[in-house]
Amino acid sequence: MAVTVPQTRYASSGEVRIAYQVVGNGPIDLVFVPGFISNLEVHWEDSGYEHLLRRLGAFTRLILLDKRGTGLSDRVDTHHLPTLETRMDDVRAVMDAAGSTRAVLLGASEGGPMSILFAATYPQRVRALILYGAYAHFHTWVMGRERLSEFMRGAESSWGSGASLASFAPGRLQDERFREWWARFERLSASPTAAVALARMNAEIDVRQVLPSIRVPTLVLHRRDDARVKFAGGRYLVERIPDARFVELGGRDHPIWTGDVDQVVDEIEEFLTGTRPVTVHDRVLATVLVARLVAPSRQAARRADRAWRELLARLHAAAKECIARYGGQSIGSSTEKLGARFDGPARALRCALALTDAAGRLDLGVACGVHTGEIELGDAGVAGLAIDCAEGICARAQAGEVLASGVVADLVAGSGLNFAEHGTESIEGFESRLRLLAVGDHHRPQPYAAQQAGAGRSAPNLDLLSAREREVIVFVADGLSNAAIARRLSISEHTVKRHVANILLKLDLPNRAAAAAIAGRQASH
Repeated sequence: MAVTVPQTRYASSGEVRIAYQVVGNGPIDLVFVPGFISNLEVHWEDSGYEHLLRRLGAFTRLILLDKRGTGLSDRVDTHHLPTLETRMDDVRAVMDAAGSTRAVLLGASEGGPMSILFAATYPQRVRALILYGAYAHFHTWVMGRERLSEFMRGAESSWGSGASLASFAPGRLQDERFREWWARFERLSASPTAAVALARMNAEIDVRQVLPSIRVPTLVLHRRDDARVKFAGGRYLVERIPDARFVELGGRDHPIWTGDVDQVVDEIEEFLTGTRPVTVHDRVLATVLVARLVAPSRQAARRADRAWRELLARLHAAAKECIARYGGQSIGSSTEKLGARFDGPARALRCALALTDAAGRLDLGVACGVHTGEIELGDAGVAGLAIDCAEGICARAQAGEVLASGVVADLVAGSGLNFAEHGTESIEGFESRLRLLAVGDHHRPQPYAAQQAGAGRSAPNLDLLSAREREVIVFVADGLSNAAIARRLSISEHTVKRHVANILLKLDLPNRAAAAAIAGRQASH
């Protein structure tokens, strides 16, 4: 179930070593020049990034690289930053090392200007140019000097925590797994000093005068509400590059591997091959289970590397056994996350409970989300809003917890499963808030609210809480995150965390879900 990462090799560009990988063996060489930061091996840890690379590698020979100063490539002298021409030579060195005499360049974000300069300088080595979320002048279309100074000050103090996510992919801020991966991505792509140096280096980019010199077929892709690079920056490119083609994409998140990745790749495939992938779709109703390791970095830190790998292997084996036992079919997995589909919702829930129990016996924290809806079965795999919804639910579950949508709970009446209200959440793709419930059965301890009712214990007394704590617990019951509560109450997120901890202590509650259930139950009386 673990992702197989391609071998990382090194190309010599002067005295600097540039890391690169090769994926696929298609008839077209495609060089992917990444944006601000990158790390060739960390890329494969994110399911969206992996999906992007696998799809591109299905119809090309995909050549990936870490630009100098990032990831696995040599660092730069922060006092003598390399020019855009020097970094362009790094691309040529990688092409030579990979045996590519002529390739398509895919420049994403800050990788766009480098690709533009390369295509204008070495047209004999460029079959075509693809620009995604790119720009010609940093200060015009990315950020002005004052905002850049703020960004660099923030990077010096918070780099490696994932704080920059809000500037790149605000739509993923509620996805705990992605937030943790982004923080790791920051740390392993560049140090705080290197990140500031890269920001200064990118701020010098201006290739506006080069654009009319491009004489290769060019495709410009840009998201209408891109949070990082202004949409007008993409329009400027297509207006200045002769005969360039422009495709407007939906979405706000900037990274090429977030949002509708398949739409991006479909446009690239059609541009390069003349046809889009032919996919036969079959829409069916299914129950989707998504499971993830909770805070995997923290869990791994408590163990030696070998012990951690062995635990993951045992967990993957247990997951495979659970899915098979309950008649499910895998719909993709990575080191930290897996998905499966089931014909019946009860089987999906029992599989999720069995999986969290198996993880618990291994002393691993796994959370599960379950939703029933339509999915599309096609040649390229399984897709559909039900999968996205299950992922969103899973992101809101705690270690050892199974959360299900109200749709699932309504379909399993009489199954012996029991549910405790968990509140409502805003899930991307749904106009109204989605009702979520914590799941249990007679083979395992019931959710906390059910335990309280069954034991005949009196409900916790909310009068024990301060006025501010009572405000906080109401928002917890509404399904708001700590960050959202902080914004509502105009206080810091740290203060909200302290209030939640006090609530759990005063009411003798085991977790946030129990607090939400108690508050929601008392509000209904």
